[in-house]
Amino acid sequence: MFNRSLIHPRRALASTAAMLALAVFPLALGTLAAGSAQAGRPDAVNGVTTAREAPGPIHAGNTFGWYGHGGLVYDETFVGPLNHRRWRVEGPGAVRTQHGMLTLNTATRGSVSAQMTIPGRAYGRWETRLRQRQYGHKHRPYRVLTELVPMTKLGEGCGEQNIALNKFTMGDNKVNFYIRSRPDNLYQASMKRGFGQDQWHTFAVEVTPKRISWFVDSHVIRSERRADALTGRKFQVRFTMEAEKGKRMNKARMQMDWLRYWTLQAKNERSTKAPVTKLTTYTKACVGQNAPN
Repeated sequence: MFNRSLIHPRRALASTAAMLALAVFPLALGTLAAGSAQAGRPDAVNGVTTAREAPGPIHAGNTFGWYGHGGLVYDETFVGPLNHRRWRVEGPGAVRTQHGMLTLNTATRGSVSAQMTIPGRAYGRWETRLRQRQYGHKHRPYRVLTELVPMTKLGEGCGEQNIALNKFTMGDNKVNFYIRSRPDNLYQASMKRGFGQDQWHTFAVEVTPKRISWFVDSHVIRSERRADALTGRKFQVRFTMEAEKGKRMNKARMQMDWLRYWTLQAKNERSTKAPVTKLTTYTKACVGQNAPN
């Protein structure tokens, strides 16, 4: 259904584009420049830029017109050392910036995560471009997880208010999406989709007062409008390599090329109509009938 992205990271393409600038084929040059994720925007400062242009390659932000009316608030480009005033790191392994990418390298046991710590937003559009790699197959595979987690006084709890842009097991051919709301509601969906080693893909979520929509590689996948799914909490992004408790895991990594957030100022230029999610019960909630005693 979707084309796999074989585009190299934008920093590698930038040097290639510079050499091609002397070529005499302007149309070809324009095509190659569009393949760079930094095309049409200024250099990042401390790994962040607030440029309002719509860069390539194709993603939900430029497909649905989110850059209009100054919609882009921040663009994490991960250039330079990781800013620990903006990111909190937890778990074994190593989290750092590497060649303009936020990189989470796992250990052989335990989960590792990086969460943005700046003030959260209740509504808006979040999108990231990521890839993953697993080293070996003798042990258990990690799960790749990108979530919005609440930043309110009520806190995260036991994850019963989180929104997942993606959750998939390395080597599997299925990706899951969900939104949880208290006390123990779980609105979830999945799609058949293989994510090969070091293949770039984009994942986005749009949260409005009346609707939540999920996007993969610039395609809208699900849209949910039921009132119980809309918590109104303020969220921030967290990337996680999730281990099975007590199990030895295959070492792995996930890398994010960029992370962007837009307001809802610009109207969608395409329809967000999509199938709804399925309502089930979240069994690990800290509240409700399934809460531990």
